[in-house]
Amino acid sequence: MYLSHFGLNQSPFGITPNPVFFYTGNQRGAILDALMYAVVNGEGIIKVTGEVGSGKTMLCRMLESMLPSNVVPIYLVNPTLSRDEVLYAIAGELGLDTSDKRAADVIRDVQNDLIAKHIEGKQVVLLIEEAQAMSLETLEEIRLFSNLETAHHKLLQIVLFGQPELDENLRLPQMRQLKERITHSFKVPPLMPTLLPDFLMFRMRAAGYHGPDIFTKAAIRLLAAVSEGVVRRVSILADKSLLAAFADNTHTIKAKHVKAAIDDSEFSHSTRLYRRRLWKPIAALTLLTVLGLLGWLAIQYNQNHPPPAPLTISSQTVPSPDNPSVRAVAAPSAAMVDEVTAATSEAPRPEAIPAAGIHLYPIHQYLSKAWLNAQASRLFSIQIALIDNDPVQINAFLRKAKEEMRLENIHFYPTRSGKIVRLGVLYSVYTTRAEALSMKTRLADEWGYQPRLRTIAGIKAEVLHTQSDDLWPKAEDVVRIGEIQKQH
Repeated sequence: MYLSHFGLNQSPFGITPNPVFFYTGNQRGAILDALMYAVVNGEGIIKVTGEVGSGKTMLCRMLESMLPSNVVPIYLVNPTLSRDEVLYAIAGELGLDTSDKRAADVIRDVQNDLIAKHIEGKQVVLLIEEAQAMSLETLEEIRLFSNLETAHHKLLQIVLFGQPELDENLRLPQMRQLKERITHSFKVPPLMPTLLPDFLMFRMRAAGYHGPDIFTKAAIRLLAAVSEGVVRRVSILADKSLLAAFADNTHTIKAKHVKAAIDDSEFSHSTRLYRRRLWKPIAALTLLTVLGLLGWLAIQYNQNHPPPAPLTISSQTVPSPDNPSVRAVAAPSAAMVDEVTAATSEAPRPEAIPAAGIHLYPIHQYLSKAWLNAQASRLFSIQIALIDNDPVQINAFLRKAKEEMRLENIHFYPTRSGKIVRLGVLYSVYTTRAEALSMKTRLADEWGYQPRLRTIAGIKAEVLHTQSDDLWPKAEDVVRIGEIQKQH
């Protein structure tokens, strides 16, 4: 909406990780270099921790994009898998058929496949996000995978990305063996307030902006205070501030635009904290001022208006059957209450009505269990996103994707992130890994997605072992969605 207003070719503060907007300041560039060295030359497990929204996923994407061609990355996208489920998920990501196989057979197949890749000169690295959500038993299974090795080399390099709770889990006595295998540990720090102006304008210029700095000092101070250095919060607030400035028909981001962004944000804790810090002294000063003014007015009133004589109440002024001239205020009748209640309940309520011209996509065409079951497990696909299972978000994603690619190649599959149901977004299927990698590069270069190479076997295992089978649309859901299409 505001892109042309600021001379941008894309949104500078999107929260989807995009290597174009990777900011190397605040130690992030140094952490990425160290990660690259540790993956290529390391022999143990690597750990990266940071607060929610600090940029761990961006580091993971950057690491993947910079890995040499002989390093094959695979992913564990669902950290809530059980100990046994992790084994089958990793085997699936390697493209192995795990149907009707016992755990011992699957482990042997995984080791043989890793040995074959090692002979070919390839190195496999397992990237695990949200590792803090893993159970202790699953973490222990991950440690056992690190034992797969030849006489001289580890067959599987493991990188754990997680929130600070991961460190707490690793400090437990039963996690001692895993902790001792971590040879490199990195912590993503919050963005320093002094670097915030540089970060904001780096993002703006990466998005095509060529003008002068547009964020005022007051706006930056407010952004720094509320975001607390969390990059995701900075991005969300900066994006909404640009929108507020666009609505104000100005090219300068002022504190009032950031305040509008704060009021529209979901950072309940930080927003309340900011408001408490800002309004407590103001409220105290206002209260003192009001009390002082009321005291002065009371003094002036008493000086000019002496107290009246005591009021004698006659018994005749009291309402009674014998004195009909004095009437009491009648309480509202039941009929009056019913009338007001009915009028209130029948008042029209605002509803979210799609704007004219908005096309609603038939979601059930893209979320089909039959499609996934029809694909051979040996095939590959590209996962381009992971979105919430929300019709509005799904529709927005498809509307955006329509401008860039063929929608008939888009398919969703259900999964879980803890107790939250989410949808993985897949783009087409490919018979060979080389074909999939070629499209993966195109998706990243031309459209700015952060695609992941997935195997159909791995996706099926994820759906099966995360009990996502009941999340596919039912017949009545398809009918309901069809009715919505007709209405709009």
